[in-house]
Amino acid sequence: MPFNAWFPTLIYVAAPRLGAGATSHRWLLRDCLKVREQDREGRRWCRKNYPGGYTSYSSIPQLHRMFSTFGALQKKLDPHVRAFARRADMDLQGGRLEMTDCWVNIMPRGATHSLHLHPLSVISGTYYVRAPGGCSQIRFEDPRLANFMGSPPRRDGARAGNRQHVYYEVRAGRAILFESWLRHEVGPNLVDAERISVSFNYGWVGAPRPGAV
Repeated sequence: MPFNAWFPTLIYVAAPRLGAGATSHRWLLRDCLKVREQDREGRRWCRKNYPGGYTSYSSIPQLHRMFSTFGALQKKLDPHVRAFARRADMDLQGGRLEMTDCWVNIMPRGATHSLHLHPLSVISGTYYVRAPGGCSQIRFEDPRLANFMGSPPRRDGARAGNRQHVYYEVRAGRAILFESWLRHEVGPNLVDAERISVSFNYGWVGAPRPGAV
């Protein structure tokens, strides 16, 4: 074939099984709502910086170390993160990928999450706890977009690999993983029910330091 596709951007979709009892999806939803209820500092920050929505990122960003339900979620996500790293041929050089951040996002009607990335992390993602029908999808941006310069836009119906933006439908019980440098956003929630998710970062820990002997 005369064409080859290089430099792939990987996005991984899975449906971790949370089990029953205190590690169940139902208990995770309960604890997401409890975090918002108890997090006065986070709600105050959100009134100024995240209008209409709630995130614990600024106030309680390591929920996996504080709540057993979020710790259980981490254990279910770990194997998927390792699978992602293997598929991307990451050489961890004796180190490992470890969850460093874990926080709740709650988007009522009208709340939006602007374009961003997750600096200083390796793999990031979101587990969807409540995703009412018709709620916002997550949109990923072609990481080369800033370098296209005079390139023409892509046709409607362009092949998947040639599109400049890709949308993923969100569903309760689904996790979406991606490399942390990949920019993404969530448009306004257009339904009355709250869209609830748990986002997370994995960092590279235990790797040899540059210049170490």
